[in-house]
Amino acid sequence: MTGRRPAGHRSWARQRTAGSDRGSFTAELAAGLPALVLLLLAGLTAVNAVTTRGGCLDAAREAALAAARGEPGTTAGARYAPPGADVTVTVTGDRVTATGHAPVRALGARLPRLTVSATAVAAVEPGAPAARP
Repeated sequence: MTGRRPAGHRSWARQRTAGSDRGSFTAELAAGLPALVLLLLAGLTAVNAVTTRGGCLDAAREAALAAARGEPGTTAGARYAPPGADVTVTVTGDRVTATGHAPVRALGARLPRLTVSATAVAAVEPGAPAARP
């Protein structure tokens, strides 16, 4: 051995240059992963809120229609309401207004609850018994 390296051989120090990107994917993933998880939780919470609001709208619609026909509106609305929802019915002249409120739990342990609501209005049916909440 003469101490000479083969012509195509490079030393490790020469392979690593100042602009090397070795390990940058891991660093970017470590920095970006919490943001992706946060976006996923926010998206799932938004889907849950929209679904709950749809349930509140169904409950308010059924409560308003039932009260307009002279049936108890809150009872009819409670059948369609999502869990934990409150349905209120008010009768003003020839108009029935029903509102449903429901809490939505954010997908995070320490985040506050959101409240969604929906309102439906119906005209009192002519010839029906008096509208009642």
